[in-house]
Amino acid sequence: MESNNERLERLRLKAASLPFSPGIYIMKDIKSAVIYVGKSKVLRSRVSQYFAERSDQSPKTRRMVSGVSDFEYILVDSEMEALTLENSLIKLHKPRYNIRLKDDKSYPYIRVTQNSDYPSMTVTRRRQDDGAIYYGPYSGINIAYDIMRTAQRVFHVACCKLEFPRDIGKTRPCLYSQLGRCMAPCTGKITSEEYKETFKDISTFLRGGYKDVVSDLNARMEEAAEDLRFEAAAIYRDRISALTKIDEKQKVVGAGDLDQDVIGFYSDDSCSCLSIMNVRSGKVVDNTNFIFPAEQIADASSLTSFITDYYLKREYIPRELLLGIDLNDGIGEGEDNEALLSEFLNMQAERRVYIKHPERGVNKALVAMVAENAKQAAAEYVMQAERDSEVLIKLARMLALEVIPERIEAYDISNMGTEHVTAGMIVAIDGRLEKSEYRYYKISGGKLDKPDDYLSMRQAIERRLKNLENLPDLILLDGGRGHVSTVRELLEELNVDIPVFGMVKDDFHKTRALTTDKEEISIAKEQSVFQFIYKLQEEVHRFTVSRMNDAKRKSVKKSSLTAIGGIGPAKAKILLSHFGSISKLKAASIEEIAAVKGISRRNAESISAHYSKAEKSVLTEKNTEEE
Repeated sequence: MESNNERLERLRLKAASLPFSPGIYIMKDIKSAVIYVGKSKVLRSRVSQYFAERSDQSPKTRRMVSGVSDFEYILVDSEMEALTLENSLIKLHKPRYNIRLKDDKSYPYIRVTQNSDYPSMTVTRRRQDDGAIYYGPYSGINIAYDIMRTAQRVFHVACCKLEFPRDIGKTRPCLYSQLGRCMAPCTGKITSEEYKETFKDISTFLRGGYKDVVSDLNARMEEAAEDLRFEAAAIYRDRISALTKIDEKQKVVGAGDLDQDVIGFYSDDSCSCLSIMNVRSGKVVDNTNFIFPAEQIADASSLTSFITDYYLKREYIPRELLLGIDLNDGIGEGEDNEALLSEFLNMQAERRVYIKHPERGVNKALVAMVAENAKQAAAEYVMQAERDSEVLIKLARMLALEVIPERIEAYDISNMGTEHVTAGMIVAIDGRLEKSEYRYYKISGGKLDKPDDYLSMRQAIERRLKNLENLPDLILLDGGRGHVSTVRELLEELNVDIPVFGMVKDDFHKTRALTTDKEEISIAKEQSVFQFIYKLQEEVHRFTVSRMNDAKRKSVKKSSLTAIGGIGPAKAKILLSHFGSISKLKAASIEEIAAVKGISRRNAESISAHYSKAEKSVLTEKNTEEE
């Protein structure tokens, strides 16, 4: 077996043979799993640094190097190409030592449609290439909703789920219209051009351009007053007033025309934190803290890649970045991370973006404040991690586990009668829910002969254990002794040794205890453990029910019309638009259906026959039940 010195010598020799070219290096462990991805302008110099005997190498880097069994590399034409490829590979492999942004779906955006006659806006976690404009990402879902609702309240655009112009005139104006909080496009009195003009103001508002919006509204108000359009002038006046009140509530940190992001950083042996504060029109609009655990390497190069990825996901890049970190600290000779970041930002924004390291005045105080935010966030993370660790230690003692359960998987079953049977799995890593690891399983194609929770649970876990990677240290089931017994039998058959316990509920469907297949273990006296198990049980139930409801909604969308031969989504849409509802379509005659443009006589006969058959089936079932 190869010794550590032999391994390092082999890697040094391989690194010494690398070209002096820009490229990507991919570190792998003994199982060939990717554990770190990096970039360099000079591959040989950069990779050789890892395996050289250096006293200034950080503990995190030494830890990563100790796990490297081999590495691969990819040559590219430029450092910018290396930066782009590095980000792609980090997202693909999710190496344990790389810092990285969460998946796109983890951060909320405000989505504004722009290719429609009547634009709309919604909050979403999924950014797609669909022609819409996405503002954000925001640091939390509540912030995104607050900003969207503020825009709806200030600009009086619709907050309902109606679609325009399709639904114009089909319903009476709602209460918001009567209160003067919605311009009511449903009435048809608001033209597409007027609505689009309002959304132009909203777009400027969402970018943080309060001053620009107010200036434009002032000009339109004066013009309307001169033309004696006093009602329109009053609307503009009210919007200016609302925006001014919002503006006054925000923390002022600079001049009214100042757009900048302030970046601070803190790191110790426990964790690292990058804090980014967004300043728009001189006001703080958001602040996001990114925490990186102890094992992840947050050096100058990896931070450069992280900041690049951060701005890759943003619709707007300010004119200034105030940096409280040196992105060129400890990098190889001939490399310049800051110049590379500057080049990327200029390309992304399609204009000059200034990167500054303030040494005095207000900007220096801003950078110091954000760095202090990062330090405080890191301290809170460490305190919470210690509390989580204490809970896991207590749980391990109560359940007599051999190891502290770093990875816990909890399972639940949900169904509607015998249909849409769904098993949900949630994951807690180091005591914290890891939503990117959640999974769900459709049981037996979504339908069983009769409901069977035990069989469903067995099937779900059997399918999960086909993938032997990241096996849990503990499995928790939303159920009792029967569930535990069933799953333990499965694990014995598969020769897999994982502790399994059931999460038992009381008569009020609240967490009561944990159970083996023979006895219950009370957790009521240990409040921290009780709260932790309660959180897991509630979360796995919520997730499983939501996935089951999704399956139900999809089947409803596919049923009725699209289940009829010859009727696809296009014809279904025509029919629903004409008749207004399925019930009215069911009541229509073959002649009335065939009279709809685009629907043939044969289609009409198929539709009539389909619903007649369904109605007879319902009557038969009802008569059988009565007998």
